[in-house]
Amino acid sequence: MLSTSTRQGLRLASRISRSTPPRVLNLYARASTSAPNSSSQPPPEPRTASFGFRTVPEDAKESMVKEVFDSVASNYDLMNDATSFGVHRLWKDSFVSSLRPGRKGPMKCIDVAGGTGDIALRILDHARETYADRETTVDIADINAEMLKEGFRRFKKTMYHNTPQIAFHEANAQEMSAFPDNTYDLYTIAFGIRNCTSIPAVLKEAHRILKPGGTFACLEFSRVGNPLLSTLYDQYSFSVIPLMGTVLAGDRDSYQYLVESIRKFPPQAEFAQMIREAGFATGKDEDGGAWTDYWGGIASVHKAVKL
Repeated sequence: MLSTSTRQGLRLASRISRSTPPRVLNLYARASTSAPNSSSQPPPEPRTASFGFRTVPEDAKESMVKEVFDSVASNYDLMNDATSFGVHRLWKDSFVSSLRPGRKGPMKCIDVAGGTGDIALRILDHARETYADRETTVDIADINAEMLKEGFRRFKKTMYHNTPQIAFHEANAQEMSAFPDNTYDLYTIAFGIRNCTSIPAVLKEAHRILKPGGTFACLEFSRVGNPLLSTLYDQYSFSVIPLMGTVLAGDRDSYQYLVESIRKFPPQAEFAQMIREAGFATGKDEDGGAWTDYWGGIASVHKAVKL
């Protein structure tokens, strides 16, 4: 049986409910449920990425890198020749030869961040000249339209122009939704992955679009092991290359960034571990295993297989 005070309280509550408009009661209910919680967590820190030696908001890096390559696209080959004394051509030749495209018959290949067509052209030439293969195909994917224009212009001078063997795609290496799962026999990326905002995202997409048994192959500037060579290389990189950018291309800042981006890229063993974490199998963590160094580690080739 209810006490007198309880019965009075219920009658008062009933009168308040009947006399108060529903809109007011609803506002009160919302205010009660949205009252600040003293135990709530502070907002998360904004995500950041490296742009050379600078730290920038993660969502800004992509457009900043695009501006760099818009600027250097027309002089890209000239600058590569000048800054490496033409050695980058030997590295690319060796890189593609080591993959032996066409050896086991026609292959479906994708070259990512390959706008100028350097690697794609070498793949098709190697397959044709070494194995008489005229059926291997290469899709060139690049986020930068200006670089793709340079590649398209180059291929117009070759026998592959307007054939099914070559195609150009404007695409982000971190999000390759236009490319189906388990599609390619060979995925190559040369001197491009260090410019991507998220290297793990690139590796994850590479793994997704490769067929089981397909090969991932990356040529990238890396870490020099010899201390004397490393010192000389640093002096040349930070003194001479930006100066060449000023004299030959009228663009010091872009080439300063490119040098800095090389130093921010993870060393060989760390990058090999990232590749394995994406689901690939690699060799041992040593030169000649998970990677192969060129010129003491100035550049390295990393190869892996999708199981």
